[in-house]
Amino acid sequence: MQPALLRFANELSATLVRIFAYVGAVVLLVVVAGRIFDTPSVEAAIEPAARSDWQNVERPYRAFSVTVPEFAEPMPGYAIRRHASAGGRKDVMTWGAPDGAGSRLMIEVYRPGAELKRFGEPAAEIAIRTAGLGQASALTPADAIESKFGRVTTFDFTAGAGERVRQCLGFVRAFGEPRLQLSGWYCKGGAEVVERATLSCALERLSLVMAASEPKVQELFARAETRRKFCAPKPAFRTATTLRRNDWIEAPKTPKLRGRVAAR
Repeated sequence: MQPALLRFANELSATLVRIFAYVGAVVLLVVVAGRIFDTPSVEAAIEPAARSDWQNVERPYRAFSVTVPEFAEPMPGYAIRRHASAGGRKDVMTWGAPDGAGSRLMIEVYRPGAELKRFGEPAAEIAIRTAGLGQASALTPADAIESKFGRVTTFDFTAGAGERVRQCLGFVRAFGEPRLQLSGWYCKGGAEVVERATLSCALERLSLVMAASEPKVQELFARAETRRKFCAPKPAFRTATTLRRNDWIEAPKTPKLRGRVAAR
């Protein structure tokens, strides 16, 4: 009996040793396979740009219209930006080439949605909209412009750097009801004085084309039209053909005669 038990114990011990050896071999194979087929994590060299909350509308239907004859192309470039989730809308009208040496003008009509509780300070609102002009210096308060929309706050500032420095005039006019803001800037090609009359006339010519779903906006522009000041076109350059003729055809009907008339 005792030899049989001893033989059984030896066989059991050998079996357990083989089982542990098999398990160890399997674990070793799993570890090796994991190291061979493990794919190293790849980190992007450039962090993805944060998605803007504002998106451009591909086929914008113009809600506003304005013509500025002082520019070579009086009709503006037109863009509409929509807030992705809150419903705000910005109609942006621009004149002048971004890389050109001439004057530039931008007028934005902002109708906020849930993304904005209240409009910011005028200087801050203008500063936000100068990004496309390059580095803008500190804004200096300037005289307000009287327009059909009421008093428009303005600021003088310079934009650009190096050899290209523009003299600019920023403007902003906000309304509480309806919630709407007019803002933008007018910049010359260099350091020359900005003609305030050009900006004033552009605001006078700004009109509503369509806003069927916003009767309060329609009412705002209808009231503004009753206060509109029609800007007279600039006088034409006088050339030799436009100078007043000074010959006998254009002379007065009773010209002054020289000398004395003999008495009869």
